[in-house]
Amino acid sequence: MQRSVTHWVDGVAERLAVKTAGRGKVGCNGGLSVSGLQHVGRLRGEVTIVDAVCRVLEDRGVKTRHTLVLYDVDPWKGKDPQLKQFSDPVEAAKYRDWPLFKVPDPKGCCRSWVEHYWRDFGDFLDEFSRNIVVVRTSELYSENPRMQEFVLASLAKSAEIRRVLNKYRRRNPLPDDWIPFEPICEKCGRIGKSHVKEVYLEEKRVSYVCECGYEGEASIRNGKLTWRVEWVGVWYALEVDFEPYGKDHAMPGGSRDSCNELAEKVFGFKPPEGLPYEWVGYVVGGRDVGDMGSSDFIGFTPREWVEVAEPEVLRYYYLVNQPMKRLTLSLEQVPRYTEAFDTAERIYYGLEDARDSELRARSYELALLTPPPKDPLFQLPYLHAVALVQTLPSDRDLAEAAVKRLKDTSKIDRDLRPEEVERISRRLRLAKRWLELYAPAQYQIKFIEELPDEAVKQIPIGVARLLKILYLNFTEVKEWSDEEIKRAMMKVPRRKGKEEKDFFKALYLAFFGKTYGPRIAPYFSMLGKERVLARLSEVLKKLG
Repeated sequence: MQRSVTHWVDGVAERLAVKTAGRGKVGCNGGLSVSGLQHVGRLRGEVTIVDAVCRVLEDRGVKTRHTLVLYDVDPWKGKDPQLKQFSDPVEAAKYRDWPLFKVPDPKGCCRSWVEHYWRDFGDFLDEFSRNIVVVRTSELYSENPRMQEFVLASLAKSAEIRRVLNKYRRRNPLPDDWIPFEPICEKCGRIGKSHVKEVYLEEKRVSYVCECGYEGEASIRNGKLTWRVEWVGVWYALEVDFEPYGKDHAMPGGSRDSCNELAEKVFGFKPPEGLPYEWVGYVVGGRDVGDMGSSDFIGFTPREWVEVAEPEVLRYYYLVNQPMKRLTLSLEQVPRYTEAFDTAERIYYGLEDARDSELRARSYELALLTPPPKDPLFQLPYLHAVALVQTLPSDRDLAEAAVKRLKDTSKIDRDLRPEEVERISRRLRLAKRWLELYAPAQYQIKFIEELPDEAVKQIPIGVARLLKILYLNFTEVKEWSDEEIKRAMMKVPRRKGKEEKDFFKALYLAFFGKTYGPRIAPYFSMLGKERVLARLSEVLKKLG
């Protein structure tokens, strides 16, 4: 598809390409703290946006490097949701202010807190990005020469750093003896609770006194820089050219501005190109419960997403929307997100059109981790997959039975390529798992093979006339598709309100033995015209 409108990702990549012209490799970075639940909201800026920008640059012939920094030396806050992860929250309070990487795993299955909560995010990174390199700040301080060089420079330039930061802290200025380094106390194990007394640059160590009363010395490898200085240090150590950041850093005169000034005026290098982005909200039971949060344990993980939906569906959702637009996610709404992705795929291949076709098509292209197929693959809509797994015989191979049903109902009129069969199989597995875990009650339905008299007795009086019209309308449908089924149903004359409710109640009772359910057209579509007509005929006979 020829593009006349520039996608925002392409715009970012264009600015970055100009800014870094002549560089051997462009460093693109994201960062997060493993303070608790590693939710999918963190995939937005730190992973998906960075990966998409890297991809555009690579397509332009620019070499890139995508790093993701885990701030694992940050102090563990010991908030109530964090404490409750332990069997004894009172006992766990002793870990408050320990570096994250030293806090034990509350479940006892991993080496540490960080290892435990990183697992449901880090183990699935390759499904949401390509060639991403994870770097821990504990490793930066202990192993990276550039970071160690930066720490020493920070200790030597404490007064200059303090002057810059105090411009942004006028109500609470840093004292004259402030040093931008926080050693880990050798006695109590806490970080951020010690006051640095002396700096010994040649020995690469500091002396300190901790709030616990202990006085000692620490290597620059056994601690961390204060967070704003550390942020600049990460840019320097990893040679970062581009890094998105959360909206909390984007306020004028805020942390990003102060860090930019530190980079330029104190350390003499250009800060990376930035891009602010909004948080992602979490919706449960139709209610927005607020922004996803790691230490608050609000949200769900990438592992939970890939159980019920393709990774590229989430990538598309993040890329088709502007970075500063607040988005919400709910596992109950997976079919809706998937439908949007499928629509974009059809638009990309010219099978459908929309007002914002170029934005959707380009977002689809960027959402994929591999080049899109030359020709479109067969699409099995998510709700069709939901219908199939509840209408197919349970004693047969699911994918094989689904392909047969799709051929029997004329959804497929050709031999499928192996990758198309695999795609159908994958979506069926996802839909089945979604039904088991998150589907709202109305989706939990199953076609009743034999119509019980009890169901017929519940069908409201007076609906038979409407069912007869529907039966006749269905006999005239030539292409048994969702849209044609909907049109046939819309042609049944009925008054809004009770009569319309009774009409749908009768259909749900006739096919599923329940008085409610999801959109019924996909189920009729998957059941096939003959079975639907046969059931309607059976109901009409019993109604007399």
